[in-house]
Amino acid sequence: MSWWANKKIVVTGGAGFLGSRLVEKLGERGAGNVFVPRSRDYDLVRYDDVVRLYRERQPDIVIHLAARVGGIGANRANPGKFFYDNLMMGVQLMEVARLTAVEKFVAIGTICAYPKFTPVPFKEENLWDGYPEETNAPYGLAKKMLLVQSQAYRQQYGFNSIYLLPVNLYGPADNADLETSHVIPAIIRKCVEALRDKRDEIVLWGTGNPTREFLYVDDAAEGILLATEKYDASDAVNLGSGQEISIRDLANLISRLTGFHGRIIWDTTKPDGQPRRGLDTSMAKRLFGFSASTPLESGLRKTIEGFRANTLAAAR
Repeated sequence: MSWWANKKIVVTGGAGFLGSRLVEKLGERGAGNVFVPRSRDYDLVRYDDVVRLYRERQPDIVIHLAARVGGIGANRANPGKFFYDNLMMGVQLMEVARLTAVEKFVAIGTICAYPKFTPVPFKEENLWDGYPEETNAPYGLAKKMLLVQSQAYRQQYGFNSIYLLPVNLYGPADNADLETSHVIPAIIRKCVEALRDKRDEIVLWGTGNPTREFLYVDDAAEGILLATEKYDASDAVNLGSGQEISIRDLANLISRLTGFHGRIIWDTTKPDGQPRRGLDTSMAKRLFGFSASTPLESGLRKTIEGFRANTLAAAR
């Protein structure tokens, strides 16, 4: 806890799904000066707003979580916006951090930065072995440029920045809008609404054959904070659970946990995305002692409970 004492911390995206949990954990660690910039006050795509943020808050630590992001559908619909907004936010935030002598900059990348056909488990050394999966390549490459920037700035300026690669996140309060959500909240919503409406089938995208790895949001927040405290190099580091599961098996598991026993229809006209995702998480364990502690089924139960509670609250 003493590491965080008296530090001024800015967490971009700190009001979001991951950011809100990270800010809570900062409070538990004794961080008393945490600022979360809101988009209505600071448009982080605009350089002048970034400069004003640093001038007004004078942070010691910046944790950059903010991102323009969504599932496969959102990525296909917004490739240009996702590329530009994410690139400009990250590049400008790190540049002004350097110019203002920020003590440490923590850049959060994305698993989408890996090549489409990366051997499983994904190792950090494989990041540059090919082009990312097409549906999310613009987003993945924009975030990947923060790794290039981090390494270049350390080499030329001695600037202390780190780059972390969290796998797909999930947990209570995740975005469940079917136009923009990721796979877990989308399946949960479809199962819960089918039960409510007494429907005996749901339709999911793709074939169900691709695999994914998922990291519970609280575990991701813990990994980021451990890396901020203990890691000081610019080599990319994976954050994951080490547990790979097919989308078909995931859908069956969520169906059982929600109590939906109807048919699952796979719409094979829709894209699958990357064929497989599973991480080698040994570097995070070795460098800063992080390993995930939430089993997938336990995390899914909490996520389903959270979705149902939010649905009931919204209906009142």
